[in-house]
Amino acid sequence: MDLFNTLKQQCGEEWQAYINHSFPARLAEGSLPRSAFRHYLIQDYIFLKHFSRAWALVVYKADSISTMQSAVAVLDGLLNHEMAMHVEYCGQWGISREQIEQAQEARANMAYTRYVLDAGLSGDLLDLMTALAPCVLGYAEIGRNCADKAGGDIEHHPFGKWIETYSGDEFQALATNVQQLMNDLYAQEAQKERFNRLSRIFTDATKLEQAFWDMGLEVGGA
Repeated sequence: MDLFNTLKQQCGEEWQAYINHSFPARLAEGSLPRSAFRHYLIQDYIFLKHFSRAWALVVYKADSISTMQSAVAVLDGLLNHEMAMHVEYCGQWGISREQIEQAQEARANMAYTRYVLDAGLSGDLLDLMTALAPCVLGYAEIGRNCADKAGGDIEHHPFGKWIETYSGDEFQALATNVQQLMNDLYAQEAQKERFNRLSRIFTDATKLEQAFWDMGLEVGGA
């Protein structure tokens, strides 16, 4: 069984509300208020710090060396590459490092990141990967959708770099690897009761992703 796609079907309404949210939809068409995107960028930097902690927890929770090595590679990419790129990208939008470091964490950000960390701390590796999945696999799907909607002229698109990042081969490969890891872990202990628990985690995390988009639009006055 493909666990991710089964979980998506189980919370179809919530997943569609997340994937087709007006924040990424308006981002794709270029009509998203610039203030909303700047606020999102600042909060996303804070999110990435907690996201890195979650991937460090993957290393701790993993049983196999290969899974630990994969998680370390993701963690290295987050801490030593993506966060630096994020700071640079924020600078292009007139946001200084000082601003993002001193920004207050939004409630939607706090709720989502703590939920993911709690799922990992209180559960096992599969619980943690399930809570992480709406972010990694959701952004991969959103990135592809945005690229399709934006068309070929990404270079001159106001949010082109963001779209290129999440529709690009590197992030898409990461999403594929996460999906495969979930399937491998689930295959080791596939039980109906286990699926019901994972379905609740996945649905909750999807709803919190949707609330994160809501948070971006609230400040932008959209």
